[in-house]
Amino acid sequence: MTVRPGQEAVVRVAVATLWSRPEAVRPVDAPALARRTDIPGWISRLTADQRVGDCVLSQLLLGERVLVEEIRPDGWARLIALEQPAAKLDPRGYPGWLPVDQLAEPSDTAPPAPALVVAATVTALHAAPAGRVELPGVILGTRLAGAGPAERGWRPVRVPGYDHPLWVADDHVTVAPTRPPQPAEVLAVANRLRDVVYLWGGVSTYGIDCSGLVHLAWRRFGVRLPRDADDQAAATTPVALGTERPGDLYFFARPGRRIHHIGIVTARPGRRGDRRMLHACYTKRRVLEEPMPAERAATLVGVHRVLC
Repeated sequence: MTVRPGQEAVVRVAVATLWSRPEAVRPVDAPALARRTDIPGWISRLTADQRVGDCVLSQLLLGERVLVEEIRPDGWARLIALEQPAAKLDPRGYPGWLPVDQLAEPSDTAPPAPALVVAATVTALHAAPAGRVELPGVILGTRLAGAGPAERGWRPVRVPGYDHPLWVADDHVTVAPTRPPQPAEVLAVANRLRDVVYLWGGVSTYGIDCSGLVHLAWRRFGVRLPRDADDQAAATTPVALGTERPGDLYFFARPGRRIHHIGIVTARPGRRGDRRMLHACYTKRRVLEEPMPAERAATLVGVHRVLC
């Protein structure tokens, strides 16, 4: 099967990185470009400055749907990430580039299957129960299609690019939820990502940015929030400052500028108006929960709630 321009495709690697343009790629980025990506190895090689460059736009998870618009002779595909809303860029989804080898044609012949979601922070897919690792680095929030009942603690799943089921530890996945999540559930997932390094454009448990943290935490429960902070503000409901509760979202912007940062509320505001939040911090280069610093409070422009 061949991926073609003008048609949908799906991601066949555990985590694919969406680039601003092929020419922006650096030699250090090779592990993120491979047919079998090594995202933790890639991020570990990046310097702090390389992790905040603007060459990375976003990341896509295994099985994520895209619309392919162009394939260059050198193997790069220009596409729209259909599951990452980005209204200001394209009404269809987030645009960018990635190697076409990281895509596969979607299967339209597979029988209906139970929808599963990875609940572990990271897992691996195996060739057989407890067998050889076939696809490492599959992360939290990845959707998988079940291919049969669990056997001895392992569950078969169908995976893009494979003509046979792979196997995942049964306690690493759960049935995809069909009800809206409670704020405490989303906050608990986001809390598990404390100390993950900051990566501009990151949407994985190896490296993540502020809006990526919010996108991934809600994605785990099937809620599709936009990818960028300003779009997330437009897609959520404002509430009065001072009435926020854990699980709400703080938004930040400088005077006359668009929203540039987002954090998740972790506690009701104190009597003196002191606030706490969980966020992927650009300056401290990691995910942390902390009292809102004064310099952040000076740019706080609102608090919103996700209404599913």
